[in-house]
Order: sequence, then structure tokens, then C-alpha cells
Amino acid sequence: MKLKKVLVPAASLLLFFSLWEAYYWLLINNPLLLAPPSRVLTTFIELMTGCNPHFYMPLDMVYSLFHYAVGFGLALAVGLSLGLLIGWFRLADEFSYTIIELIRPIPPIAWIPIAILMLGLTHQAASFIIFIGAVFPIILNTKYGVASVEVKYLEAAMTLGATKTSTLIMKVVLPAALPSIMAGLRVASGVAWMCVVAAELFGVAPYGLGYQIEMARLYHAPELVIAYMFAIGVLGFFLDRIYKLIESKVLAWRTGFVLA
Repeated sequence: MKLKKVLVPAASLLLFFSLWEAYYWLLINNPLLLAPPSRVLTTFIELMTGCNPHFYMPLDMVYSLFHYAVGFGLALAVGLSLGLLIGWFRLADEFSYTIIELIRPIPPIAWIPIAILMLGLTHQAASFIIFIGAVFPIILNTKYGVASVEVKYLEAAMTLGATKTSTLIMKVVLPAALPSIMAGLRVASGVAWMCVVAAELFGVAPYGLGYQIEMARLYHAPELVIAYMFAIGVLGFFLDRIYKLIESKVLAWRTGFVLA
């Protein structure tokens, strides 16, 4: 079973790269338009090892992860707090609903001019864009999780002596809402990582993977562009795996009660 979990993804990747390689040599065959995976892999290794004098990918990864950590960390703090508040208090939900639903549909990219005007081309501006993209999935999933806690659990806890609101929230509400909260965190993490690239690509921060994609385009080097795209995908994959591992630990009690 463990071998199958490795072989199936490996086979799908091999098929994908083989079709890409064939597509390039049979239909494109122009290094100014596209690069085959064989050339992209070579370029990726050069970028990671510092062989390219103009690009150094590990440093760009650090900058992008820094932007992600700051923006997503703020979104986590605000989203969990606000989601818990509006999920627990109906008046807070009614008061905030219109404001949230007016702002939430605005794409994070649309905030880039405002971020530049307020914060300039800085790390803070990039983190602001990431915050905007990540905070709403956390708010809504936390609110839904809290509001969906069955009253019988609260009544049972109060019968056993948990009469303080803080005790009910910590001992009953948050554990019961945790599956929804974790789902929101994984969705928000994916959105935040996409916003990292968008913010850097539009020049909000003059560093990072997204910024170097634009620089590589100016060099007319598709292999550089795709190599940085590949780095974005790899880091995004590992970020999601980290959250999935955390989810499996904190929700271990669900094993045997759900399908997955």
C-alpha cells in the first residue's frame, strides 16, 4: 500500500513531463516561447546552487516565505478572533455581515494600488495583500464551525459544572469547531501563497519568487520563468502537507468516525 502511494504520483508526474517534452519538440521548438522540462530542471538546479549570476532562488524563497509568514500570521490572529466572536454572538454576526460581504468579494489584486499608496514598495505592502486574501476564509470557516456546535454539547458541559463562558469556549466550542477551522486554515494558506506571488509579481516588494518571474520575463527566458513557477508549486505543496500533518494530529480523535 505504501509503495502504491509513491508509484502512482511518480507515474503521473512522469507522464505529465513526458507529454510536455514531446509537445515542446514536436509543436513549439522555440526557446523564446517555451522551455522543455529537461531544460527547466537544469535551470532550476543552477538557480538553487547559485550558478546564475543574476538570480539566486534560495534567497527569493526566503523572502517569499517571510511575506507569507507575516501576512498569514496576521490573518490567523484576526480571522480566528473575529470568527469566534461573530460565531458566538449573534449581534456581532448581524453587525459585521454587511461589512464583511462588501469587502470579501474584492480580489486581493485590486488592493495592490492601495497597498502601494499606503505602504510603498515594501515588505509590509506584500504582507498586507496576503492578509487580505487569507483572512476571510479563516473568518467564515471559524464562524461556521462555532455556530454549528450543537446546543446539547453546551448543555451537557454546563450540567457537569462548566458555567463560565471562557470554559465553554475552550473546552467545548473550539474542539467541536476544529474540523471547520482547520479546513479554513488550509484554504486560507493556499490563497495566501497565491497572493504572495501576485503581490511580488506586481512589484509590491522588489524581492521574492513572484518578482523574479517578472524579471525573468524581461530577460525573455521562459526556462527561468517556469523554474520559478516550479519553485512556487513545490513550496505550496510542502506548505499544504505541513497543514495536513497538523490537521491529522489535532483531529486524530476523528479516526474511525469519518471517511478520511
